[in-house]
Amino acid sequence: MKRSLFFLTNLLVMPALLMAQDKLRTDASDGTSAGYIILFSLFLLGLLALALWLFKNTNQLKELEERPEESGRSWLQKSLPDLDQHQLDTLIKRKAGQEGAANHKTTARNLKKPILLLLLLFSGASAFAQTEETSGSVWTNPGVLITVTLILIPLLIAVYIVAVKVNHIVKKVRGSQIRKDAQKLARSINELSTDELSEELLKRKAALEFSLTNTELAGEEVPEDKKGLLHHIAEVDSPRFIAPKKKAVKRPDIDPALSKLILWYLGTAAFWLVLGTSVGEYLGIKFVAPDADHVSWLSFGRLRPVHTNMVFWGWSSLAMIGLGYYVVSTVSNTVVASLKRGWYGLVLINASVIAGTISLMAGINNGGGEYREYIWPIMLLFAIGLVITLINYLQTIARRKTKEIYISNWYIVSAVMFTIVIALVGYLPFWQNGLGESIAQGYYMHQGVGMWFMLFNLGLIYYFLPQQLNTPIYSYSLGILAFWTQILFYTLIGTHHFIFSAIPWWLQTVAIIGSMGMLIPVFAGTTNFLMTFRGNFNKIGSSYTLPFYLVGVIFYFTGSFQGTAEAFRSANLYWHFTDFTVAHSHLTMYGIIAFMLWAAIYTLVPRLTGKEPRQAWVGAHFWMALIGLMFYTIPLMIGGTLKGMAWLEGKPFIDSVVLMAPYWLWRAIGGSLMWASHLIFAYNLYYMIAGRTEPDLQKTVFEELEKLPVPPVKK
Repeated sequence: MKRSLFFLTNLLVMPALLMAQDKLRTDASDGTSAGYIILFSLFLLGLLALALWLFKNTNQLKELEERPEESGRSWLQKSLPDLDQHQLDTLIKRKAGQEGAANHKTTARNLKKPILLLLLLFSGASAFAQTEETSGSVWTNPGVLITVTLILIPLLIAVYIVAVKVNHIVKKVRGSQIRKDAQKLARSINELSTDELSEELLKRKAALEFSLTNTELAGEEVPEDKKGLLHHIAEVDSPRFIAPKKKAVKRPDIDPALSKLILWYLGTAAFWLVLGTSVGEYLGIKFVAPDADHVSWLSFGRLRPVHTNMVFWGWSSLAMIGLGYYVVSTVSNTVVASLKRGWYGLVLINASVIAGTISLMAGINNGGGEYREYIWPIMLLFAIGLVITLINYLQTIARRKTKEIYISNWYIVSAVMFTIVIALVGYLPFWQNGLGESIAQGYYMHQGVGMWFMLFNLGLIYYFLPQQLNTPIYSYSLGILAFWTQILFYTLIGTHHFIFSAIPWWLQTVAIIGSMGMLIPVFAGTTNFLMTFRGNFNKIGSSYTLPFYLVGVIFYFTGSFQGTAEAFRSANLYWHFTDFTVAHSHLTMYGIIAFMLWAAIYTLVPRLTGKEPRQAWVGAHFWMALIGLMFYTIPLMIGGTLKGMAWLEGKPFIDSVVLMAPYWLWRAIGGSLMWASHLIFAYNLYYMIAGRTEPDLQKTVFEELEKLPVPPVKK
């Protein structure tokens, strides 16, 4: 303990003192030096976190080593209420008498020295922070910066590899210790005579076989828990500040090949979410520190479309299509028409995002068309992937074993069909001249949001939400009303982004009317979902998926209602071209689409893999994402409104830039919380797919017990 604290203190104090000395020599106005000091401090914090993690694992191994041995009799008496019928039968059939093998004791002491040596190496690495330079310009010297960067990169890789190796060793030691404990307990139990526990075992067996006689209320029996229902009354499985959540209900197994395909869609989607929002996090920092870099490939104008297209076509689209393969086949009660075509679509869409990202960063783009910055050959790959997906969905539905087509398939198939049409409208050159291009751009941009992401996600929710609540959808008719009215009105509203432009006034008015008409499907859908929740709100506290669904439904109403309000000419005067529209786009694409996708993923993946995420980490993901979204959108809506008012008052543009500075800071804070929540989500997904679960002691004891020979009866 003392040695660990010594090395931990050395790790923290030595670099900090050296950095403080350099800081005193540096000119206070040197902002670049301060920035690198902050980055280096963050690196040290990372090392601190790793050191604490290693220290924690060392203590856990020490606790395993020092844990008092438990006799088979005492363990069996304590575990008796948890034994199932098979385990009780195993014990009752065993007879007394067998020579016990000598207990084998193992410890984890051999891990202490490598861990302490690892901390010593990290503490010694701080010596590299020393420098003979006395000038404050050392941190801005290009040679020093390049050298430090080249040192930190392999060091970070080494730290990561060491952490992975140590984690593997710790898990291996834990599993080995549990196995050895189980073997010792099994031998100890095997040595017990039948008489020692026969009464307790028979009583427990009778409790499991108990059935009502229908005379209990009239009898005079002494109160006793003969069913064996009440045990471990005072035990708490999780920290008391974390509410216990219910596990996923066991569902019929699905085709492992389909499960693999879906998990690959979701895994690549999570990768693009983390990478795309990492780009967005960097862009948010640039609002606070515009001179963070001077590299053309990292300029705001190039990275912004990288961010939007990566989360549009990489994260949201892949996640939706993967979930769609499960829903379409499940509600059709049949198998997917062609898994091979599903893999083709996955490869094509990922290839389009990779190629599109490289081309955008290199400055090769489609001009100023928002969300269609990919050049047409790259977007063609995405479109081909959609066509393949549509054919697969349609053939699967055509083979359905149900008479009717469930409404989820209406939404999902329509979304794919509309998106193919949207891509044709946005990229074919026949109408891309003058005002025609602006009208096509408005159609493409808004239909991408409403007829691809929103329509597809609503189809997913119409399946997953009633299933999670174990309640039928409130009204099938409301779902059909919302479906057709969305198709009618949403296809008209693209040009409400061009109010007061040269586009014909009547077309602007049609877009405003269509925006008002969107209140019908929004009210119908929201009512349908909330009424499905009716009588089930008590389930939210015991579920880690339902809060995501509820937040998605709430933002579906508020975000869509806000979009209608923005379409009016009077509101457009204040909000258009301001940060208010940025807040609105995140309120919808993040508050609705992302939360609904997370809800569906947390619902489905445990069914595919049989592994539940850790409740605390799911809670951290939910609250960080929600609070971060609030920190992001509310300040931008306030600042955007003030900016619009300043413009109407004729104030200089630069005044509005200065005005937004504190609101952009809140944007960076909220965005950082959102980005951090995505890292947690990626970890949760990895844990559900590839995470290892620790062996269960009780199950392992009986596995070992069944391997031992039945001892002869003592006479």
